Amino acid sequence: MTLKFKKSYKFAIKSSFYIALFSFGLLAIVNYFLLQLPLYYIVLFVFSLSVFSFFVLQYRVENFIYKGVKKIYDDVSLLDNTDFRNQPITTDMATLTSEVQKFARDKKMEIESLKVREEYRREFLGNVSHELKTPLFTVQGYLLTLLDGAMDDKNIRKKYLQRAEKGVERLVYIVNDLDMITKLELDTLGIETSEFNIVDVIQNVLDLLEMRASKKNILLTFDMKYVRPIKVVADLEKIQQVVTNLVENSIKYGKENGTTEVSIEDFVNNKVIIKVIDNGEGIENHHIPRLFERFYRVDKSGARSEGGSGLGLAIVKHIIERHNEKINVESEFGKGSEFSFTLEKAK
Repeated sequence: MTLKFKKSYKFAIKSSFYIALFSFGLLAIVNYFLLQLPLYYIVLFVFSLSVFSFFVLQYRVENFIYKGVKKIYDDVSLLDNTDFRNQPITTDMATLTSEVQKFARDKKMEIESLKVREEYRREFLGNVSHELKTPLFTVQGYLLTLLDGAMDDKNIRKKYLQRAEKGVERLVYIVNDLDMITKLELDTLGIETSEFNIVDVIQNVLDLLEMRASKKNILLTFDMKYVRPIKVVADLEKIQQVVTNLVENSIKYGKENGTTEVSIEDFVNNKVIIKVIDNGEGIENHHIPRLFERFYRVDKSGARSEGGSGLGLAIVKHIIERHNEKINVESEFGKGSEFSFTLEKAK
C-alpha cells in the first residue's frame, strides 16, 4: 500500500532540504577556509538542522493556515465546526478548495430542494383546503337553511339532511384517504402478505364498479377468459384497493361507450404484471411525471365534478412501493391510458 503524505509535509520536507543544502554548502566553504572540521560533523549538523527545520516549518505553517482558515469558517459558518475539528489540519489548499466547493454545491442543492418542498407545501395546502371547503360549505349551507326555518317542512328537512349527509361522507372519505397516505409515507401501515388468486380480486372489483361504469356505458372486462387461478403474494386488501383506484380512475376519465380492459401477464423474475387499459381521453405528456402526487389533477374542473379525494393514484403508488414493486403509466392524449404494476407470483 502506497503511503501518501499530506502536501504540508511535502512542503516542510522540501523547505528543510533547501535549508540543509544551503547550510551544508555554507559550512563546507567555512570549514574549507577556517575550521577544518571532520566531514561527518558537518553532515550530522546539517541532518539535525534539517530535522529541526522540518518540525518547526510544519508546526508553524499548519498553525498559520489553521488559524486563518478557522477564522474564516467561524466568521461565515461555512462548515460544521465539529467536522472541522475532527479532521487533521492540512495546508493542502487544493483539498481545502475542493471541500469548500463541494460544500457550496451541497448547500445549493439543499436550498433548491427546500424551494421545491416549499412550493409543494403551498400547493398541497391549497389543494387540501380546496378539497375540504367544498363539502364543508355544502353541509354548512344545508344546516343553516334548516336552522333558518326550513326544518319545519318535513320534505325539505329530509332532503337537506340527506344532502348534508353526502357532504359529510365526502369529508370522511377525504380524511380516511389522507390518514392512509400519511401512514404509508411514514411507514406505519403494515403490509400483511398472503397467497391469493389475483383473478378473483380483479373480478370482484369489476363487479363492484359495474353499476358506476354503466352510467357512462363503459364496459369493464378482462382481455381474455382466465380459467386457471393466478396466485400472487401480497396484501390482498391493499392490492384490491389498488385495482379499485385504477379502475375508478379509468371510469372517471373514460369516454362514453368506452371500455376498461384488465390483463394479467407473466413478467420477469417470477412476477406477473397487471395492466388496466382504457380508451378514454388520455393524458398529455407533461402531466405524467406528476400523476402520482397528492391532489394532483389533470383536469381540475372535470375531475372535481366527478368526485373523489384526489389521492387515489398517490395511494396506489405508495402501496405498490411498499410491496417493493413497480408501477408504470403510458398514455396517448385522445386515445387512452395504460396503468400497470407488478406483483410477486406465488411459488
